[in-house]
Amino acid sequence: MTGKVTAALWFNPFDAPELASGYEAWYETEGRAADLAERRLLRWLLSGLSQTHILLEIGAGTGHFARWLASEGYRVVGVDRSAPMLAEAQRRGGMPLVRADASALPFGDDTFDASLLITTLEFVPFPERALQEAARVARRGIILGVLNRWHPLAWQRKRSGLPVWQIAHFYSPHELARLVRQALPRSVADITWRTTLLPGPWSLSSSRLPVGAFIGVRVALSKRKG
Repeated sequence: MTGKVTAALWFNPFDAPELASGYEAWYETEGRAADLAERRLLRWLLSGLSQTHILLEIGAGTGHFARWLASEGYRVVGVDRSAPMLAEAQRRGGMPLVRADASALPFGDDTFDASLLITTLEFVPFPERALQEAARVARRGIILGVLNRWHPLAWQRKRSGLPVWQIAHFYSPHELARLVRQALPRSVADITWRTTLLPGPWSLSSSRLPVGAFIGVRVALSKRKG
């Protein structure tokens, strides 16, 4: 989506209680391999940010990745604007949860070491504002996980007709990097990206080639942001 979208025209499909209640089932069934590959890439991206212990996951949903990050030893706070998704996350436990919008986070500057938006940026109406807020509250960096618009999986999602995919705006790795630099012109020290869920026997590996279904991006923030 672009900045031309208004709040009045945007709806949140994640407010549907039936979506929240069944969200985790995908990770437990057909999505197991994808979950493993995505976690492996996210772990590698986080390892490139030194002195990173306290994390904010923006768009935490049911808390799937936040619980995993907590099990990895991080202190994690989860944020989401969907009450049903947060209710499911609270039922499963594992981390503090806050109901808030990605474009107006209720935290002070540099509260966290890093912000993460994992399968979140595709669904926010104002992605540049979400990135600016993610950078404002983070000292060291931002981690993004996004579905690759050039992969057949993205096309399949769009053709499914499900409301959750109809509002999604997918990106290529280069489009993501450009969006980050546009949103944070004076705050970015470095951008590193990889893709995973590659074709054939390399599906669980990560690559610098823009061919995997899932894009992981590490944005290292400069010490003098702004």
